[in-house]
This record gives sequence, structure tokens and C-alpha cells, in this order.
Amino acid sequence: MVTRLIYLLLFVAPQPLLYLYLRARLPDPAQPARARAVRIALALVFAVFNLPWVLVAQRALSGSMWGVGRLPLTGPWIAWQLLGWIFCALVTVYLLGKLGWWLVQRVRGAWYVVADGAGRAPEPHREQPRATHDALLSRRRFLARATYTYAGAGVALSTHGIWSAYRLPDVTRRTLTFPDLPPGLEGLTLLHISDLHAGVHLGEDKMQEIVQRANALAPDLIVQTGDMIDISRSYIPPYVRAFRELRAPLGVVTVLGNHDYYTGEREVIQGCRDAGQVFVRNGCHVIERNGAMLALLGIDDPHNWQVDDPQVADVDAALRGAPAQAFRVLLAHRPGAWDTAAPRGIPFTLAGHIHGGQFYLPVIGWSPGRLITKYVMGHFQRGRSQLYVSRGIGVVGVPIRVFTPPEIELFELRRLGG
Repeated sequence: MVTRLIYLLLFVAPQPLLYLYLRARLPDPAQPARARAVRIALALVFAVFNLPWVLVAQRALSGSMWGVGRLPLTGPWIAWQLLGWIFCALVTVYLLGKLGWWLVQRVRGAWYVVADGAGRAPEPHREQPRATHDALLSRRRFLARATYTYAGAGVALSTHGIWSAYRLPDVTRRTLTFPDLPPGLEGLTLLHISDLHAGVHLGEDKMQEIVQRANALAPDLIVQTGDMIDISRSYIPPYVRAFRELRAPLGVVTVLGNHDYYTGEREVIQGCRDAGQVFVRNGCHVIERNGAMLALLGIDDPHNWQVDDPQVADVDAALRGAPAQAFRVLLAHRPGAWDTAAPRGIPFTLAGHIHGGQFYLPVIGWSPGRLITKYVMGHFQRGRSQLYVSRGIGVVGVPIRVFTPPEIELFELRRLGG
């Protein structure tokens, strides 16, 4: 309880600090009526955008955070909180820079006084020049424009993020080459679906559209790497109705994700089987094509919160069922399993789980997902082993995706030099 309260206060802290800073700096004291209107507007804006904290705090302190995503307008609220942190960070940088510049000026001034005053009588004290009214007004105007810019950015960011969270997934097409790919698997197309999160933010109608888009790609094989259902078992029947129409000549193969555990692993597995899928749990499913064998190694999501858990025991258990001559593909919900797959010579690993962090800063290439794993999204290669981490389709908790659009991936497997 105490720990949760501390974290809650840390997350809330930027909002009152930002409000007090803007309330002191933004209004122009030379125009009392306008200054009063600005203060009232600031109070209303901060009250409205921070109202969800009442419900979030209740859930955070009671430990039932899974319901946060069902609160109304959580997308704009998260965007507002994020911008508050960014704005406070920029203000802090500005103040630290100003302090540093002041210290430099003081040191330089003291040095010049010593150097110029050597051997001379001290001059009378001269008053330092003060900032003019125009300079103070200019600072206030700059702060006002910066505030309006950030408010506009908040609206644009939340609008884009919410739209991106609810849109249909992009189709990412990649041709991957492997030196040891058997000739019989040359040109095989594999569709990867991850992190659907059927639930309050993704209903049956959208699931049907996703299935139609997947079938239109006509892949040879479809794999799912977990998190089909989001928390509630009531979403399993709509998932079954939609995904029983998913078609591929070599079948649909699925593994568990952490949210499937939260929902109920037995019920989720039964639902996937009712939809006609093959379920693999720390084992191997072998497919034959043109005389070649493809071994799909499927592992369960680990029951822990370890960062980049290599899942050594799970991967080894799955490998024991794979024929020696088969081309092996590892299906894992969390990408940390690649740290075991690569040294064991598994050529290709598919994973998800992170959703790209649901927020990405393109300029500096950072995502909150970096706090969870070093494999946030996209393609990775280590020697002859390759990993692809999907951005997934659904969302966790908050329906927002900023510069991390949902995706499904269509891979074409080719033999290197073939």
C-alpha cells in the first residue's frame, strides 16, 4: 500500500508543479483582468485533464490496475500526463541552464574584478542592470506560446494515438534469407499475428476484418504468438466465431501469452482449438512441405516478470521434439527467448508482447518498451539466427499507440544464394 502510494505521488507530481509554475509565470500582471481569466482557464484545464486520477488512484491503491483501460478518455489523459512530464523536464533543463549561465557569469565577473582591480583603488559600487519590462513581457509571451504549442501537441498526439490504436493493422512484408533453408521450404509464406487482445478495445466486427485481411494475403502458414484474449473470458466466444474463418493450407499454430494466463489458460486453449488452431506448449509441431520438414517450436509465456527471460528450460523442452533434419522456427510470446534460441542454432524466432511500447520517439529512437526488453520491435540478427518482434494488433490498458502502428507480418522464406 505504501509503495503504491509513493509511485502514485511520483506520477502525479508533475501536474501540480506544472500548474503552479504556469500560474505564476503565464498571467501578465500589467493586465489584471486578463491575468485572472488565464488563471481560471488554467485551473479548469488542469482539473478536467486530471480528473481521471480519482478513479486511477482508487484502482492503483487497491491493486486492481487492469480496469484502468476501461476508463473513458484514457488515451487523451495518458497523452496529457506524458506531455506534463516532458514540459517539466524542459522547464528543469531551462532552469538548470539558466543557473549554470548565472554561475559562469559570476565566476567570470569575479575573475575580471580581480584582474582589473590589481594595483588600482576600488571603484564605487555600481548597480547591475535589471531586466526591462519588455524583456519580462517577451519571456511571458514566449512561455505562453510554448504552452499553447504543447497544448496543441497534446491534442494532436492523443488524436493520432487513439486513431492508431483502433485502426486495422498494417501489413509488413519481408523476405528473409537463410543459408540452411531446405529446398522444399523455398518461397514459403508465413503470416505472423501477435497480441490481438480481443476485449473492450477490439470487438468481434474488427476481428472479422482482421481475419479477412489475413486471408486475403493467402499465406501458406499462419502463426500466433500469444495474447489472443484480454483478461475477460467473455471475449473468447467472439474470438472463436471470428477466427474459425482464418485459413492457411499448412494450418494455424498458436502459443500462449501472459494475458491468456490472466484470462484462463485452459479456456483460451480450448477456444483456439475450437477455432481450428493447433496449440503448442513447450513442444514441437512438424509440418511437411515438398519433402522438407518445418519444426514449429512453441513455448509458453514464462510465469514471471524477469526482463528478457531466456526461458532455457522451455526452449530445450521444445527442441527435444524436433527432428534433426527439420528447419526450426521458435514461436515465443516474449522475445527474450531468442537469447537461448540463437546459441542453439534456431534460425528464426517470432515474438511479440511489447506492442512497440505503444509509444515511440522517432528522433531519438526510444520507447518505454526499452524498460522491459532490449528487443522492442522489428528485425534483429545475430550470426545465422534472426528474430522478429511484432508491434502486435491490440493495446494493453490504455487505447493509444503513438508512432507504433499495429501490424501483422507476412514473411517469405528464401534460401541464401538460391
